[in-house]
Formats: sequence, structure tokens, C-alpha cells
Amino acid sequence: MEKGHSLGLHKPLMLSQVVELIETKNRFCITSHVRPDGDSMGSSLALYWILKSLNKQVDVLMRDGVPQTYSKLPGAKEVLKVSCVPTGYDAAFVIECSDIDRPGLLNLDKQFVVNIDHHSTTTLFGAINWIDSTASAVGEMIYNLCKALGVAVNQQIAECIYTALLTDTGSFHYSNTTERTFKIASELVRKGARPAHISQALFYSYPFSKIKILASALSSLDRDESGRIAWLSITLEQIAEANATEEDLDGIVNYPLAVGEVEVVAFFKEIAPEVYRISLRSKGEINVARVAEKFGGGGHRNASGCTIKGSLEYVKQQTITCLQEELDVSPATRA
Repeated sequence: MEKGHSLGLHKPLMLSQVVELIETKNRFCITSHVRPDGDSMGSSLALYWILKSLNKQVDVLMRDGVPQTYSKLPGAKEVLKVSCVPTGYDAAFVIECSDIDRPGLLNLDKQFVVNIDHHSTTTLFGAINWIDSTASAVGEMIYNLCKALGVAVNQQIAECIYTALLTDTGSFHYSNTTERTFKIASELVRKGARPAHISQALFYSYPFSKIKILASALSSLDRDESGRIAWLSITLEQIAEANATEEDLDGIVNYPLAVGEVEVVAFFKEIAPEVYRISLRSKGEINVARVAEKFGGGGHRNASGCTIKGSLEYVKQQTITCLQEELDVSPATRA
């Protein structure tokens, strides 16, 4: 696909290219971004089981390995933690990455890359670029690929894809949740996905350090005069005191959205001295991806992120000002 093509116009063609590649080649690797989340991990492992069912040789390669939250996913123990992609693969599937550098793996750019993503801001860095911004998660795309390949959905595939859908829709809370999402989820449950089992593993198996760092973050909770924008923060010192990991910080940004009048939340996480990774979440039609993109980040309408250097007060001021500007504009007047 040429880089000038519009992303939405050639979805059937891109899917058929992926199908043809899988049917004609034999040895593949799969990877995703650093600090993999539920969609990237679930989609990668679902694709692993699909390829295994076709008797293909396949490895899942992750720079950061499998987060504890997803360690009970079928196939999680087969994931290889590496820093460099070995030679000898016919193709490398890169799942949910904005660019070729996001997986953090050396020599990935030397592979025949298949770029699979559902973010419209993704660069077309692959030899094949299958981008579907209408999909609620990449897991939805992997489900379509499974069907296109004629592979029967088994319990392993079903639980991996269900995890991808559940996490990337915010437990079916976000606006990317569609009728199609529920139809696929229903099919996955019929094929063996266990909703209660998956939810237990994802949301009720936290280490104590996560609750400690959550308490620290919530103690910083504040909001602007309108009450519509809330924020919270965490410093390197607080992370060290709680003996917390990066994974322990996941999901904290969502808590202030439980306040009725809060429409947008920013979570400022210090990842290096005076370097903050900012997670943005919103309700309804408020597009936080536009704000993230102003700082070189991106993501979904309701869930995005970026990184800004500076003091905490400076980073807060820059971000909150942009969020206030976004809220002052009616979604109906924006392209």
C-alpha cells in the first residue's frame, strides 16, 4: 500500500495481503510496544495461537516481557523477553505500535514488517500496513483475521481476544465500544472465554504495592474551577517509597472519572527527573487525543498519552491549559 492512500479505503485489500502472507510463508515473529497492555498482549497471543493452529513456526518477542496482570493469559509463558530480533523470520507482525521504534527491539526494521493497528495516527512503517480505525481494539482485527484464515476459534484464542477487547474498551465503558464489539465478545464466550475468570485475573489480583501507590496518587487529586478537569500525580520518590513498578501505575488515571462532573483526567507520572509521562482519559465525545498530539503523543479519543519535560508545575500548566481549550470547543464544531 502506498503511503498516500487513505487508511479507511483499502481495509479488505490489506487483510487479504496478511492472509496471503500467512498462507504462503512459514516462520513468523510477533511483537508489540514496550510496557504491553491488554490489547497488545491479548492480540499478540491470539495471533500466536492462530498461527500455531496452522502449523506455522512462531515466536512472540517482547522487550519488557509479560506484565504480571497478563501472566495468566494462554501462551504467556511462551513469550520471549529479548532486546534484538533474531534473523530467519519470513515476517514480523508488529501489533498496536505508532512507529517502528515503539517495540524497542534492535533489527526489527530489517524484517519484513506487517503493521497491524487501529489507531488512525499510526505511521505506515510496514511492508504491509493493515490499519482499521473503526475497530474497538486490535483484538477485533485479529478476530477478523482468524475468520479470514478459516481457523476455528478455540478457548486460547477466545480468552486472548476477549482480554484485548475488555481492556481497550475500558471494560466496555469507552465510546469505541460498538454493537460489533459485543457481537464478537458473545462469540468468544461461546467459544470458551470465561468473563469472570478473566476479570478476576485483570482486576482482582493486584500486589500490595499497587494499592500503596494508588493511595499516594489519590492524595494529590485536584481539579480546576469548572470541576470538569481533574488531575493527579506521582513522583519518582513516591514510586520508590511504595516499592512500586510501572505496571502498578496502570489504571490509576481512571479513578477520578467516577466523579459525576469530571469529564477529563490527566495523570502525571514522573519517569525520570523532571520528565513526565501523561495519561489522559475522557468521557463521551471529548477528544483527548488532540491534546496528546500537541505534545508529540497520541492514542484514542477517550484514552491517550504523551511525554513532557519540565517541572511538575510547568507540565501541569501546559497540559491543563490545552485541556481547557479543548473543552471550550463543542465537539459538533470540530472536524
